[in-house]
Amino acid sequence: MYGRRASQLLKDFSANEPGQISAFDTENFDQVIKECDAHHLELQALMRKIQEEGLDIQTTRNADHYGAVIHHLALIRNKRCLMAYVYNRAEIIQSLRWKVGPVLPEEVQEKASYSEEEYFKNHSAALESYMSEVELDLTVDMVPPKDPYTKVRVLDDIGDVFLSDQSPNLARHSIHFLRRTDAEQFISQGLMEELSS
Repeated sequence: MYGRRASQLLKDFSANEPGQISAFDTENFDQVIKECDAHHLELQALMRKIQEEGLDIQTTRNADHYGAVIHHLALIRNKRCLMAYVYNRAEIIQSLRWKVGPVLPEEVQEKASYSEEEYFKNHSAALESYMSEVELDLTVDMVPPKDPYTKVRVLDDIGDVFLSDQSPNLARHSIHFLRRTDAEQFISQGLMEELSS
């Protein structure tokens, strides 16, 4: 049945938790593209047949015309399903840049296609370029904090680092009072946790 694989792609995508993606379904995606190619070839063949019979394509209403309409509509539907699948996955991958920083987590890399990884890298590079141009980190605190400093516990040994106003040794399980802008990158990478005051 026409369009079954394309609609299955979207059903599988929508079955995921919001903001989560499953592995890119290359097999079904490629099969839908092959189905689109087949519809395109059938559509062209039917159009040629109508023209060879000397009929006007715009006004003819015979079996070949309706067959061409079915192939045309199936082709459009498959394309829309493919675009929705790619677009919605890209939205999730783009939102990860704001949540986890410039490095795509390994568990997401395993699920993403090569094109999606490249999209993430290009989006991240464009965002970095813009932020350096305006000299403002847009990824820190979507809601303005009450205090520019935060209390954090180091979850994994990071070692000596140079921060904007100090150079602490960030040993595992140590507790520090850091600028929020300095701590945010480590928190998003899972190397620190913020402690409530």
